[in-house]
Amino acid sequence: MKASSGALSLQDWFGRIGVRFVDFAAYIGGISLLLGQTIGWLVAVPQRRPPLRVHFWRIGLSSLPIVFLTAFFTGMVLALQSAYQMQKIGAEIYIASLVALSMTRELGPVLTALVIAGRVGASITAELGTMKVTEQIDALQALATDPVKYLVVPRFIALVTMLPLLTSYADFSGIIGGYVIGVYKLGLGSTLYWRMTFDPLVLKDVATGLIKAVAFAAIIAIVACYEGFRTEGGAEGVGRATTLSVVMSFILIVAADCLLTAMFYFLFR
Repeated sequence: MKASSGALSLQDWFGRIGVRFVDFAAYIGGISLLLGQTIGWLVAVPQRRPPLRVHFWRIGLSSLPIVFLTAFFTGMVLALQSAYQMQKIGAEIYIASLVALSMTRELGPVLTALVIAGRVGASITAELGTMKVTEQIDALQALATDPVKYLVVPRFIALVTMLPLLTSYADFSGIIGGYVIGVYKLGLGSTLYWRMTFDPLVLKDVATGLIKAVAFAAIIAIVACYEGFRTEGGAEGVGRATTLSVVMSFILIVAADCLLTAMFYFLFR
């Protein structure tokens, strides 16, 4: 009797894993379908230009302060932490190279994407989720207007355009943070610091970071819009959808970063 109860418990455990896996596969299928529809509208001949100015402002310009602060302090912390080991072997001059390569290859794109996912992605989900529960999206469909074309495509274009620019801004901000620590705390020469910053950098370092930024922008846009479109349950449902949008964006950004880093390693080593 106990064995059968244990077998039943094990069966339930595997059943729950199976249900989770199926739900996750359905989720990936849903966002993939939305991504396909978005790209379809992008390559189609536009009948009129979508309104992008407001999205460029909300996603790009209004995010400059928080992106700067995040990257600047990250560069400072990175320089301080690396100084512990570098000073032991008399290699303080390489702190500049470490900060520059870390920011352009990895920290700049990832941190900027996480900040934008939390700030902009949540806003997009809340906005579209409110439209969904108040039946405004149904009204668009009743007027023969495709919600993907009218709501998703402008946000997708704005994110894919602005996130690489914000990433470049974050890279430079992080390097400035490292410069402040290297020159004013560790006593490195300013000219030497800048030379050790830019000499190791090559085009592939900057390019891989910007490619990551484009991929992260697509993830943020599609996940945020997908969660907004499937919101239900009134104000409480909007809150749940917003939370899930940020969590799933974070998970997919980190997973995509791991995949892209491995791919670039085998391509450019």
